[in-house]
Amino acid sequence: MADRYDLLIRNATIVNHAGVYTADIAALGGRTVAIGDLKSAAAAEEIDATGLHVLPGVIDTQVHFREPGNEHKEDLASGSLAAVMGGVTAVFEMPNTKPATTTAGALADKVARATGRMWCDFAFYVGATAHNVGDLASLETLPGCAGVKVFMGSSTGDLLVADDQALEAVLRAGRRRVAIHAEDEGRLLERRALAETGGVAQHPIWRDAETARRATERILKLARKTNRLIHVLHVTSAEELPLLAAHKDIASVETTPQHLTLHAPECYETLGTLAQMNPPIRGAEHREALWRAIASGVVDVIGSDHAPHTFEEKAKPYPASPSGMPGVQTLLPLLLDHAHAGRLSLMRLVDLTSAGAQRLFGLRGKGRLAVGYDADYTIVDLKKSWVVEENWLQSRCGWSPFVGRKLTGKPIGTVVRGRRVMWEDEVAGAPQGAPLRFEGGPL
Repeated sequence: MADRYDLLIRNATIVNHAGVYTADIAALGGRTVAIGDLKSAAAAEEIDATGLHVLPGVIDTQVHFREPGNEHKEDLASGSLAAVMGGVTAVFEMPNTKPATTTAGALADKVARATGRMWCDFAFYVGATAHNVGDLASLETLPGCAGVKVFMGSSTGDLLVADDQALEAVLRAGRRRVAIHAEDEGRLLERRALAETGGVAQHPIWRDAETARRATERILKLARKTNRLIHVLHVTSAEELPLLAAHKDIASVETTPQHLTLHAPECYETLGTLAQMNPPIRGAEHREALWRAIASGVVDVIGSDHAPHTFEEKAKPYPASPSGMPGVQTLLPLLLDHAHAGRLSLMRLVDLTSAGAQRLFGLRGKGRLAVGYDADYTIVDLKKSWVVEENWLQSRCGWSPFVGRKLTGKPIGTVVRGRRVMWEDEVAGAPQGAPLRFEGGPL
């Protein structure tokens, strides 16, 4: 009698720990149970992946889905719909919502809001403040928690931990890797007047590379002093990279597709405030330094820093215009296009978008296309040439800085725990995203 599975992907070109090769993939009960020649097998659902590549499910470790408090520009449903449309199977969502995610109740509220509404799997960061340091060690172990997030530069509400004494207290509270937004608040305040003249082109001048370098140097010293692992988010400058390379035993590194693709001053000339984000898009020399850091292995993961605002909000004159841009749906397409151009291999792409997240954050059952792991697959057509158009976008904000850009390589299908949730730009079934599980946390 033939083996019977829930899902069978035939003739897949697999990209995983074993290399790039052709085989069939079988899923049962939400997990990958067989990889190989499965000609005699049958399944409730089959996908013919001839000519397509199947990657481990992409994990975006930095998104802002704005719920609760700013649902007019995004919510957990619309943000996760954009994720699966772009081939993303799981996300880590950030705490700067209204109210901020700084308590057990706020975290539980987000998990409850996500259940039955999110299309992809999820976890939520807890924000560190001067008031919840004593609770962080317990908060980071709660169901659905991705860890602790620290803003060293100004953000929403009281999510600012700017001085070294407070930062040290946060790093001494708990044991999981702490995510860091590294911009020096003191330097930002000193240079604020630079933002008041000259328009949005001043953004990378006000929030200059020294602002990032100074904060990164400070947090590295404190991480070393407290023996705490840190994860430095959206690294943007050539000046930070040698520091981070010298401390890889305690510090992991993220960059974004935006910083690998756009550069100043061109992006501000063509996109205006749509190119405004924190830390800023910088000159081409910084972009090239980031690519060198990817080639040398200093960069561990790529996250989108998906941070949507409405057109109307972005149309405000700089510096009243908010920083941030959508990106979860274009994360993988941009990286596939860079791979097509020879900037990175498929194996490196997989490490940056799935295996890296699993390795750094101790994800259970995620990050590998392997027997015994969750059946999360991102299916791509590497030869597909296409143009990013507004009607493809699912984020509630309705825009992207990459609209009109021609790309080669496109997500064709998204499978979450054995369920095909997106195929050829259409979603199927109902949202069934579930909380991610971490080593040391609830089973």
